[in-house]
Amino acid sequence: MKIYVVLMSLCLVVGGCSQLPKTSSSTIYIASDSTAADHTLNEDYQAKRHPVTGWGQALQAQLDVLPVAQRQQLFGAKQLLVANKARGGRSTRTFFEEGRWDEIYRNLQPGDWVLIQFGHNDAAVDKTERYTNIAAYKQYLRLFVQQARERQARPVVLTPVSRNYPWMEGKLGNAHGDYPAAARDVAQELAVPLLDLGLLSAEFFSAKGEAYVSSHYFMNLPAGKYPAYPDGLKDNTHFQPEGAAVTAKLVVDGLIPLLQPAH
Repeated sequence: MKIYVVLMSLCLVVGGCSQLPKTSSSTIYIASDSTAADHTLNEDYQAKRHPVTGWGQALQAQLDVLPVAQRQQLFGAKQLLVANKARGGRSTRTFFEEGRWDEIYRNLQPGDWVLIQFGHNDAAVDKTERYTNIAAYKQYLRLFVQQARERQARPVVLTPVSRNYPWMEGKLGNAHGDYPAAARDVAQELAVPLLDLGLLSAEFFSAKGEAYVSSHYFMNLPAGKYPAYPDGLKDNTHFQPEGAAVTAKLVVDGLIPLLQPAH
């Protein structure tokens, strides 16, 4: 599988890969929306939401299987702790306005990481409470990157993970308009690592096929299987546990070459 990762050298961010601080542990914060969120934090999860799962819920398990030496080499720490601050329905703008970014900013420590993935809700023109135009989207991404660096943390920009549409001749296309390109632009402008999760996931899902992805990865549920959805559900944005797990693995697999020290 082709790995669509744009390598904006981390060395530019930290002043040389050989100078990554070596610590016993680092926190990986996730700033994002419902595609990454931990849905079990909702009190009504079992009754009204199960089995919806964000890829951020599955990220810790994927990091834990990395050898300790590899974690140290890539992230500068032997132990990695995921702090999933993603929240459903949030765009870059509302994530900032509600103080969710400030919570991350205040808690960042030198050597921490921030995975920044938005776009699903920014593009929702018909939902004015969350819609954020391209210019503002880019400005908020710049703010997140710059403030993470102020705290000597290491930001990584992600393009929004693929939805389960549009399918064209057996391949998934882009459902996010100009937002993935805007994220790439900001990453290039600020020389910040970019993980093109939109392209990674679209290619991976395409290889699995529409039928499998629709029934196993996304929240397309038959009637009567889950108490939360007695009439079934058709949702081609949010993940079932299997979809969240494979997406989390795509994130980790994409970070490995992205953060690999230069020789």
